[in-house]
Amino acid sequence: QVQLVESGGGLVQPGGSLRLSCAASGFTFSSYWMKWYRQAPGKERELVASITSGGFSMYYADSVKGRFTISRDNAKNTVYLQMNSLKPEDTAVYYCNVAYRGQNYWGQGTQVTVSS
Repeated sequence: QVQLVESGGGLVQPGGSLRLSCAASGFTFSSYWMKWYRQAPGKERELVASITSGGFSMYYADSVKGRFTISRDNAKNTVYLQMNSLKPEDTAVYYCNVAYRGQNYWGQGTQVTVSS
């Protein structure tokens, strides 16, 4: 079965950095786009970044463009989200996502808190 396991969240000061990881299993990872979403308290889940199966094309939400970088290692079945210049408004639970055979799969999420 499809499994997505996020890690790397935590508490960081404004301006700091974090690197999130999402380990995937249960499907042919190298054949699928991967996405990172986030959900802040009281807000809807929003798409942060996505990456094509080969890792050659990426999309970023305007709110994170220039600060976040999505990447993947198809040999390790892992997708990453490097987050730099973090702001308090980046505080949210971050989720890894794949659309596999017409169904959305999500990880359990990892909390990112940006606060001084």
